[in-house]
Amino acid sequence: MACTTILVGKDASYDGSTIIARNEDSANGEFNPKQFLVIKPEDQPRRYKAVISHVEIDLPDDPMQYTSVPNADRKEGIWGEAGVNEANVAMSATETLTTNERVLGADPFVELVPARGDEPEVPGGIGEEDFLTIVLPYVRTAREGVARLGALLEEYGTYEMNGVAFSDADEIWWLETVGGHHWIAKRVPDEAYVTMPNQLGIDEFDLDDALGDQNDHMCSEDLAEFIEENHLDLAVESTSPFNPRDAFGSHSDSDHVYNTPRAWWMQRFLNPYDEVWDGPEADHGPENNDIPWARQPERKVTIEDIKYVLSGHYQGTPYDPYGRLGDERTRHMYRPIGINRQSQLAVMQIRPYRPQANRAIQWMAYGSNPFNTLVPFYPNVNETPAYLADTTTRVTTENFYWANRVIAALCDGAFADTANAVDRYQQKTGAMGHRLVAATDEQVARLGLTDAEVEAESAAEAEFEADNVDGDVQPLEPDDIIEAVRNEEVRSILAAANQTMADQLKTETEKLLDSVLYTRSMAMKNGFHMSDF
Repeated sequence: MACTTILVGKDASYDGSTIIARNEDSANGEFNPKQFLVIKPEDQPRRYKAVISHVEIDLPDDPMQYTSVPNADRKEGIWGEAGVNEANVAMSATETLTTNERVLGADPFVELVPARGDEPEVPGGIGEEDFLTIVLPYVRTAREGVARLGALLEEYGTYEMNGVAFSDADEIWWLETVGGHHWIAKRVPDEAYVTMPNQLGIDEFDLDDALGDQNDHMCSEDLAEFIEENHLDLAVESTSPFNPRDAFGSHSDSDHVYNTPRAWWMQRFLNPYDEVWDGPEADHGPENNDIPWARQPERKVTIEDIKYVLSGHYQGTPYDPYGRLGDERTRHMYRPIGINRQSQLAVMQIRPYRPQANRAIQWMAYGSNPFNTLVPFYPNVNETPAYLADTTTRVTTENFYWANRVIAALCDGAFADTANAVDRYQQKTGAMGHRLVAATDEQVARLGLTDAEVEAESAAEAEFEADNVDGDVQPLEPDDIIEAVRNEEVRSILAAANQTMADQLKTETEKLLDSVLYTRSMAMKNGFHMSDF
């Protein structure tokens, strides 16, 4: 899948949260309707079989509840993509990456081999279809997410290159697959954000740390030997840091059209004054191979910033297909971030200053980002609102996905005429979302989940970590400490907030649809200005 990711460390975000966000974009010529669901432990498979690769995996018998954003049409599998589990661990899977022939020659993809004659079928490895379902229900920290997915990759292999994000209240980790069985993962610096546009991104990696203390790096156990035996390290100086982007990634002509411009535009927006971004004297241009993987922003990054960059179509540059700068050639040179075949955008915010019960927010948008809106939902509930959950393959404005698809198709051909209506819709619904979160947090706080109780949770978690050095102590359930008695009451409050958000969202979305439909109807070529009598 062609996607775009941004990760924001806790010291770079506006409120101290860790934030991971990604557009899920379908393949060219395809549109995938999406649902937003809560998967309960009793509904989680114990033996999983992939539709694409036919690989079968036994799963643990103690899954946690989690959210998922699966395809409405399961003909190619689940494709859960983005979710938060009961331990407030978030996962975004996946960002499709690029690689090179040297890597694939050394460690080929594990692809399905169909049965032929007397030869039985040989299943393939795991991929984007599978990752969220087989990992997220079983991990209690972002670091555990990396370890579990890494172990699965080493055991089963993969048939594609992917990047996967994990976050908890304290850390964000980014994992990249390398060939069929190898992988690397790096902790996102707390003070930085990361941009990922379908290209292998990590540009500096400490192998000693990854194979030792694993403070900020992790990798497959034999990665050092794999690099050396296959001559993958391209550093000229032996003292230079290892650069995975050079070793494992690509620098093709198509990257300069499809990938690097997106990283350039996102960082141009978030760091406008740090360097020269435009013209012949630019420090980094849209086709540069060395745009940093991580960068400290010039100001704290907000939810609205994330929505803006993940809706980007090169505003303010000659490359904007809706703009007035440049010409017809430049306006279609580069692949936009906010593209027509967006399926969904999930922004997962883990807030360390809230109790476990309402610590996580999963912001959701469906359809093409320049024309949709991003609104918050609490994932720790028993079910999600029907307006987002009940998407089918039938076109109907009774659900959020299809309403946004219709709005985007109407607005695209009349961007200037509909832009004000879309802007008003986005601002109004966004403000509604922030207001609802604040009111809901206050309502939960009135139940007695005080700051002292939050500190008690943190102390208990720290005690568990200290006692679990050898990994042989069963983890504490967060609600064992404070929330056992109140859990269903809290979930009821959060579910009511989600339903209120969905109801208000439906009202405002229908108003926008009415507005843009009127605008486009009045501009139809068969119109006539003399009234009929």
